[in-house]
Amino acid sequence: MIVLDASVLIAHLDSADSHHTRARTLLADNATSPFGASGISLAETLVAPARAGRLGDASLALERLGIDELQLGPDAPARLARLRAETNHKLPDCCVLLAAQEHRGAVASFDSDLVRTAQELGLSTV
Repeated sequence: MIVLDASVLIAHLDSADSHHTRARTLLADNATSPFGASGISLAETLVAPARAGRLGDASLALERLGIDELQLGPDAPARLARLRAETNHKLPDCCVLLAAQEHRGAVASFDSDLVRTAQELGLSTV
């Protein structure tokens, strides 16, 4: 399982994004692995398309990638609070970390601080 941060998904959907080619390559190179993202990451990804009146197109593009919405479990609020307190990352980043922990996934992100924290927590990264 590869847990996708919104940075990867946003770059994939936006051909003008500086990481667009990198995102397409990452997704293509890992196409045999299942992809997942927290609901928060998916929502973050869809903000710009919603503003542009392209929410349906963007949702369909994410569906075509086969991204599973990863549930964070009944104790998610406490675990997210702990991650936020211990890492000082914002909650959306903590959702990526928690999803990777709960689903034994590798974190895929273009945020170097998030990748470093994932590695410090013993998580795999892509």
